[in-house]
Amino acid sequence: MITLTLAEVAAAVGGELRVAGEHTTETSVAGVVDTDSRTMSPGAIFVAKPGAETDGHRFVGAAVAAGAALAIVEHLVDEPVSQIVVPDAVAALGDLAREVVARARAAGNLRIVGITGSNGKTTTKNFLARILADEGETVAPVASFNNEVGAPVTMLRVTESTRFLVSEFGAAAPGSIAHLAGLVAPDVAVVLMVGMAHAGGFGGIEETAKAKAELVAAAQAAGTAVLNVDDARVAAMRELAESRGMRVVGFGQSAAADVRARDIEVTASGTSCVIEAGGERIPLRLRVLGSHHITNALASIAAARVLGVSLADAVARLETVEIAERWRMQPLGNERVRIINDAYNASPDSMAAALRTLAQITGPTERTVAVLGAMTELGESAGEEHDRIGLLAVRLNIQRIVVVGPEARRLYLSAVGEGSWDSEAVHLPDQDAAFEYLRTELRDGDRVLVKSSNSVGLRHLGDRLGELFS
Repeated sequence: MITLTLAEVAAAVGGELRVAGEHTTETSVAGVVDTDSRTMSPGAIFVAKPGAETDGHRFVGAAVAAGAALAIVEHLVDEPVSQIVVPDAVAALGDLAREVVARARAAGNLRIVGITGSNGKTTTKNFLARILADEGETVAPVASFNNEVGAPVTMLRVTESTRFLVSEFGAAAPGSIAHLAGLVAPDVAVVLMVGMAHAGGFGGIEETAKAKAELVAAAQAAGTAVLNVDDARVAAMRELAESRGMRVVGFGQSAAADVRARDIEVTASGTSCVIEAGGERIPLRLRVLGSHHITNALASIAAARVLGVSLADAVARLETVEIAERWRMQPLGNERVRIINDAYNASPDSMAAALRTLAQITGPTERTVAVLGAMTELGESAGEEHDRIGLLAVRLNIQRIVVVGPEARRLYLSAVGEGSWDSEAVHLPDQDAAFEYLRTELRDGDRVLVKSSNSVGLRHLGDRLGELFS
């Protein structure tokens, strides 16, 4: 964080300051800001966030023991540390992030990129952060820190020397992205796609599209919207962007794209294509599996070019990325039995993309095995979408379909109904049963996809299988 006095922090969050020990209102702080006491270090600020399962106020002592110099609390606690009392600790976290980023922007050359979309946010964030890291100090979220806590915590890592802030914005409800993006007003707004992920919480895909468009509405009026022209709902955001005076850069595979991919090829060692932009044509060889990651690469290249990075440099840096993120198309196992652990999250779009990748990278003498769990947060569409994935798995000729958990049973029934019987499709009650089945079922030449929503937890099954065949 940039350096602020205790009085300045209190003013930013609208709280009442109570100094302790040798502190005064002019004492400076510039450490980590977090809601997790385990991340504290000398000079840090601990935000005591109440939670459903525990209360952050219980951990102020642990934060102080680890070096925290200040606690932002909703009520005073009996600990020897300066405290700022606020009505809402999470809101205060956002307010502090807004102040810190505004000061950093005014003081230097900070440029801010916001990324949203139903799928691909974290991968695109990682791709773009890798490209920008060679240009200057870059701050980007750890894992998927994209909610009302994670996004501000990332923003608060900005210092006076930070050149780029890459923020990832998820949507828990309508207005979420407007609030989070409004904290920093990005210079570049990247919208990847509008899909069925979380559609159940928004009342349908059109409402999801409105939520994603909140990023464009919250960006700098003199900024740039980087939009996926292959997605009609994203492409339609051009009108909103241009009405605000924003420049629009399109990416995709269509002729309308300013940054375009051609000749896409997916193999077991990665994904390749030719990138066209600004009259240049440069081959890209991603180590990351899956043609859907070309969309994420295009988005990151397009955003990087807006920020002044050459196409050649962007491509060269992307080629050094080995995996998109842990549990996202992560290759495990060995050459005999290859595990692809893609179970950090799942939506109908990402599930379909992962299954197509599995089919594409499996040779004629190898066998495809899909270990699938439920897709959550789909609302009334859940049954129909699980049916579609079961049908797709059979039509892609996935040779073993292992469905795990009661919530995914409809996917299994759909696969059986489409013709995957005689042990080609099996339904197992939980991860342990699936592990016991797979440890004897898998054989040399198998290519195994593990895919489910995060809450289902199949990523841990993927890790166990990776260790088994390492």
